[in-house]
Amino acid sequence: MLFFLRYSGPVLMSYLADAFSDLLRLLRQWAQMLADLTAWDRIVQSTPTRLREVRDFGSNPGNLRMFTYAPDPLPSSAALVVVLHGCTQTAVGYDYGAGWSTLADRYAFDLLFPEQQPSNNLGRCFKWFQPEDSARDHGEALSIRQMIEYIIRTREIDRRRVFVTGLSAGGAMTSVMLATYPELFAGGAIIAGAPYRCATSSAEALASMFQGKVRSAQEWGDLVRAASSHQGPWPKVSVWHGDADRTVAVVNAAEVIKQWTNVHGLPPAPSRQEIVAGHPRRVWVNAAGEDVVEDYIISGMSHGAPIAISTGEQRHGAAGPFSLDVGISSSYHMTQFWGLTAPKREPMPSLPTGAEEELASSIAQAALGQRNWPKRVRAAVTRILRAIGLRQ
Repeated sequence: MLFFLRYSGPVLMSYLADAFSDLLRLLRQWAQMLADLTAWDRIVQSTPTRLREVRDFGSNPGNLRMFTYAPDPLPSSAALVVVLHGCTQTAVGYDYGAGWSTLADRYAFDLLFPEQQPSNNLGRCFKWFQPEDSARDHGEALSIRQMIEYIIRTREIDRRRVFVTGLSAGGAMTSVMLATYPELFAGGAIIAGAPYRCATSSAEALASMFQGKVRSAQEWGDLVRAASSHQGPWPKVSVWHGDADRTVAVVNAAEVIKQWTNVHGLPPAPSRQEIVAGHPRRVWVNAAGEDVVEDYIISGMSHGAPIAISTGEQRHGAAGPFSLDVGISSSYHMTQFWGLTAPKREPMPSLPTGAEEELASSIAQAALGQRNWPKRVRAAVTRILRAIGLRQ
């Protein structure tokens, strides 16, 4: 591999040992998810999708797919939320779990779901770590930018109210979009993601995921400022992470906070701390008195998007792999943080009757009935190795 040429002798062996240790850790975690994902996919595929694919939105240098959802009727000058899925996920599956289309119905905003293709990355990960896909006006970042412009023009979206959020690889790609096109976004939300430019190769991406990349706040902020010619104002940023996440280390959340508080010219210490739905929230307030950076570190939560299977304002989505019922909905609270929770419409049910019970039953059956488990794990390992560039 090309990145091996940078190392030799004992340094190479130490580098390889660390890289493969990280890889094996990732494979063990993903192997445990295979049965759950199989059952989840069956439920998602059996549920009519609310998303529609759009083609011919631009030159699409990143070779991504584009899906959208708009409530009917969509008010004039509506807001737009761009939603980026994580590895192994699809646009439809992420919407089903996180419940974004239900929130769009309730609060009358438009939705855009870029989707990665297996031909680009076998693990369906956005390539946030590749320089050719994470720079302004290049690759996947430009494809997403073209999708946004298409929606703005064709649906008369309010350019002052465009937001972006994502989970895991989608969260890291959210960092890319906020840094490379800061003038485009009023706000963003990074769930179990990573700071902009923490990695510029697949090997560095693995190290950042498992160990974190620690820099000073000034260094992180300088990377954002160097990503475009923009000089402000800057998007407001919401950060979510579980402190039991073994896929993307929680230190990444701290580094994201350092990056964006520095960009906003804010001190390291939060302006206030509070408890929301039983979970700690920290808030940084700018000179104008606006909440511009916040974080939620969810105690005991592993890798995924926090959701709340409850009643009332937070009732949307479905618990499953990477959508974790921890009693607080990240989708709802980031929408509130962005100022999109009015006007309110009557919510549409996000699940058909009995679907949650069917999902739990299917997951249990899949976990108990894997006759070809060794073969499936070997196949999954091969796919993951290829996806992160360690096997042809």
